[in-house]
Amino acid sequence: MTLDTRPRCIALMGPTASGKSAYALELAERLGGEIVSVDSALVYRGLDIGAAKPTRDEQARVPHHLIDVREPWQPYSAAEFARDARVAIDAILARGRIPILAGGTGLYFRALLDGLADMPEADPASREAITADADARGWAALHADLAVVDPAAAARIHATDAQRIQRALEVQRLTGRPISDWQRESTRVRFPARVLKLVLSPADRAVLHARIEQRFDVMLGAGFLDEMRALRALPQLRAHPAPLELPAVRAVGYRQAWEFLDGACDAATFRARAIAATRQLAKRQFTWLRREVDARWFDPLAQRAQLDDAVAGFIGKLAP
Repeated sequence: MTLDTRPRCIALMGPTASGKSAYALELAERLGGEIVSVDSALVYRGLDIGAAKPTRDEQARVPHHLIDVREPWQPYSAAEFARDARVAIDAILARGRIPILAGGTGLYFRALLDGLADMPEADPASREAITADADARGWAALHADLAVVDPAAAARIHATDAQRIQRALEVQRLTGRPISDWQRESTRVRFPARVLKLVLSPADRAVLHARIEQRFDVMLGAGFLDEMRALRALPQLRAHPAPLELPAVRAVGYRQAWEFLDGACDAATFRARAIAATRQLAKRQFTWLRREVDARWFDPLAQRAQLDDAVAGFIGKLAP
């Protein structure tokens, strides 16, 4: 067997509100590492409180990468993320430090660690037509259309995941081939490091649900709605023809806050909808995580010693 001499890298995966960010920060300080965010909301400037973005103090304690790299009205694809993350990881390794990948965006992790198919670029005209169709019939109807032309993709994509439904239909219409075919043909580029995949998740789903609810209330108390008002006031968002379809605004909690400030519901209903949307996000994340057959699962509270042992066994002795 050939000895794998690549440097080491840790991937901290898990559902939202599972404690990934806190453990990543602690590990980075103990190991002399740097954090690469694998989160599709943290890439956007202005999405701070509602996205649970690391604070300025936390970012000053440990270098963080792939945070605040786009404005909230700008697109940012998984392919762009993979490219930018590889640049950051190569630089971290060149400094002799350990990259710690932390986040819950499965598509970003797959793009980075496994590679993406060489699919066609986004086509504005096609996307505009699909969005207009969705406005007229709803995304559930478009998901049903997708199930006809690409059952495999429809089975993986939730009926409310507008971004992925749009992309799957776009690729199929542009090329005449299902996006699932393109994805099966993805070219793997060897990752530059050995990766220890760790999934952090409370063993009791009720504990996670309680953490989600508590964290959202903390966000509200910290000024989440004021943050949303500031985003809505940005000229680029005010001028956008369909701001609720922007990936940044579709981030969990933000869409519900936007609708609340539009007067679509009362405060109690807004809170309930945002918490429910976050739970649905966690459910989708569990579906992705269960496919990571080489990942090791730990309850970050009940199994903290075992979690530390797994890291120490991979890296070497942990600093106190």
